[in-house]
Amino acid sequence: MRAKVAFKGAPLTLVGRILKSGSIAPDFVVTAQDLTEKHLFEFNDKIKILTSFPSIDTPVCDLQVKEFNKKSSALSVDVSIIGISKDLPFAQKRFCEAFDIKNVVLLSDYKTSSFGINYGLLVKELNLLARSVIILDKNDIVRYIQIVPELTTQPDYKDALSQLEKIIKEPSLASAQPVLDHCLPCKTGAPPLATEKISGLFSRLSGWELVDGRKLVKELKFKDFIEAKYFLDILSIIAQEQGHHPSFNLVYNKLKITLTTHASSGLTENDFIMAGIIDSVSA
Repeated sequence: MRAKVAFKGAPLTLVGRILKSGSIAPDFVVTAQDLTEKHLFEFNDKIKILTSFPSIDTPVCDLQVKEFNKKSSALSVDVSIIGISKDLPFAQKRFCEAFDIKNVVLLSDYKTSSFGINYGLLVKELNLLARSVIILDKNDIVRYIQIVPELTTQPDYKDALSQLEKIIKEPSLASAQPVLDHCLPCKTGAPPLATEKISGLFSRLSGWELVDGRKLVKELKFKDFIEAKYFLDILSIIAQEQGHHPSFNLVYNKLKITLTTHASSGLTENDFIMAGIIDSVSA
């Protein structure tokens, strides 16, 4: 179920994939203060506190980063604190220098909203990130999710740090996730899935059509062209990061999605992984 957030009581819409405790954390592409790209895997072998916020130029977000920077002194060296917002890297760098922020790595999601989309934290109406605290263990398993319901309030630090203590004692759980959620590189000439395998995987999907045993097709209807295009833009970011690209046909408020693996001339597990991701975004 998707979390609900508000700004001064006015409801807002979160878009992107739905993050689940116990699942493997999705990778993301964000921008460091030196304008280089950063990924989740670059923090391997660490317990990671991911804390997102709308803008460093607001008092609540300002305090959030300073509070985590202060609390970091009491944490294990095995813990990395990563702050993510859609502020420009230049603003984040200026803030870190002005307030001596050395224990929180501030990263920017300004380019493609990759973090917001992959973690379901992109606020549609504001094009900013919701306020959250997410803790990943050393195996990048999602162990704790706190999405703050009101954007103008602080996170519950006590609850987050209490859960962190438990994770530090058991820092490497195996994932409870039953299937892959990231596409694997395609190899030209690799055979498509057998009919029996396709039937089993297709039974897990909802609203898709199996065409000629070679394609997955789904048509979605939106309020208008802008809404349909917005959803298409979100899927394009995910598809590029997954390295598996659906065929899209956008006609006014209808978006038709077709999945197949050209390198195999048929369906592979990647197509079903993408279908599952698309369904999680449209939920």
